[in-house]
Amino acid sequence: MTRIFADPDAFVADALRGFARAHRDEVALVDGGVVRAVPLDPGKVAVLIGGGSGHYPAFAGYVGPGLAAGAVCGNIFTSPSTAQAMRVAHAADAGGGILFTYGRYAGDILHLGEAERRLRAEGIDARTVLITDDVASAPPEGLDERRGIAGIVCVFHVAGAAAERGDPIDEVERLATLANSRTRSHGVAFGGCTLPGADHPLFEVPEGQMSIGLGIHGEPGVRDVPLQSAPDLAVTLAAPLLAERPADAGRAAVILNGLGSVKYEELYVLFGYVVDHLEAQGIEVVDPECGEFVTSLDMAGISLTIMWLDDELEELWKAPASSPAFRKGHFAARSSGAQRTRGESATTSAARAAVVEATPASRAAATVARRLLRAARDTVAAHVEELGELDAVAGDGDHGIGMLRGLTAAVEASAGADEATGVRELLQAAGDAWSEVAGGTSGALWGAALAQLGASLGSPDEFTASDVADAVSAARARIAELGGADLGDKTMLDAVAPYAETLTDRVRAGADLRSALTDAAAAARAAAEATAPMTPRRGRARPLAERSIGHPDPGATSFALIADAVAAAAASEDPEEAE
Repeated sequence: MTRIFADPDAFVADALRGFARAHRDEVALVDGGVVRAVPLDPGKVAVLIGGGSGHYPAFAGYVGPGLAAGAVCGNIFTSPSTAQAMRVAHAADAGGGILFTYGRYAGDILHLGEAERRLRAEGIDARTVLITDDVASAPPEGLDERRGIAGIVCVFHVAGAAAERGDPIDEVERLATLANSRTRSHGVAFGGCTLPGADHPLFEVPEGQMSIGLGIHGEPGVRDVPLQSAPDLAVTLAAPLLAERPADAGRAAVILNGLGSVKYEELYVLFGYVVDHLEAQGIEVVDPECGEFVTSLDMAGISLTIMWLDDELEELWKAPASSPAFRKGHFAARSSGAQRTRGESATTSAARAAVVEATPASRAAATVARRLLRAARDTVAAHVEELGELDAVAGDGDHGIGMLRGLTAAVEASAGADEATGVRELLQAAGDAWSEVAGGTSGALWGAALAQLGASLGSPDEFTASDVADAVSAARARIAELGGADLGDKTMLDAVAPYAETLTDRVRAGADLRSALTDAAAAARAAAEATAPMTPRRGRARPLAERSIGHPDPGATSFALIADAVAAAAASEDPEEAE
């Protein structure tokens, strides 16, 4: 368990602050993560890594030459927000483009994917390579559906070494993709991990057993088997990796990784048998690593990673690297005098530099938006327990709390904007705040939806009901694009789509905006109720699909509640705030 902390809610911030102080010559703290203390040379690709905290040395420990230019660090086992990723990206960018690479997890894809989209809109060449090395998380035919575990280290170093030697972003992306395609990992757990401030682990393994196929976010394995001796365990770990050995693979980079509480002496005992077994299979082990590389707080567990090498990958795997947690070869020290002010990209795009004064109509719309956000927050606050209970049927029960946190942050961000702020900028700030504080899938979707709503409304001289309907349709499309859901998947989209369609239809038929919003809210409410008999096909509820049947989707339900609140608030607004 975690024994040293001040405030459990501030655990990650405290840890990053101490880490940056301990390694001040190598990393610099930014709001959202860390970047190199000495910036990249102009024109080089910035490799950015990241994910939830609780996995040290991943992710902050891998920032340095031959590795990442920066790491975006979320809360414990929680994806970092889009806003965090943007701040780290702007601090690390050297003008050669940005390559995000991280394990394939839904929250990370949503938040960091949105950051990639925004950076592209600013004129920065941003790309992503997802890491999918865990053989236990999906069969070979579902390779692209696998999650990323300790194999991320291989991809981080290959991408970082390619960027360090000056390869252009096309080549860095190609090599990172190649490394991922030839990397496989497999793990076992002997006991679960405990979150800071908690008094019991997230899961337990029966005495005398081990859990095969563990995750790194406190998930148990896929099956429990009796404990094995070191020679047998080496064979068990390697078996599924060898089963996917490429025909041309005779050399391999090998990592034996401890997940938090397995002692180094134990790792070395096992590592010797792993090498024996691989060499018996005709495999040459190249520059192996044994230690802690991707942990899960205090989890008792291990994982074995193999990256099947070709000439290109071997050269990059053996290339120098220097970071607080991973070193190979030697880098000449660079003067810290090269430091520049953090927080602004080396590439100053016209999109960020341009400041457009809001029109009177946009400022008036911002006033309305503030009031609608408050109404939505108050409604969710009144139903927070109901939403939590609904989510607990097939999830972890935090939907109501997460929604309230996000809306509260959005309201505070909108209230903090001055009176000259237009609706576009206000909704962008509210969306970023929602995404950052709420986290998770719903935080990413609502944050992106508000930002899209504001961008679509813009700052014209006047707004019409059609402008509002079009902006809502654009937000609906952004939710579908970012979340990847279809109608019938039992998600928020099942309520959002009929809401947007009804609003558009009623406006086109000549209805005023207030009555159109009321009708659209009714459609959303009916659609949310209609999700009860559906079987979830996406998200966390999917593994517990049967439990969800008979209960409406929490995301669709919370959207319907907000739609009702918006319609009621719009119907009672002051005449001068009307369309």
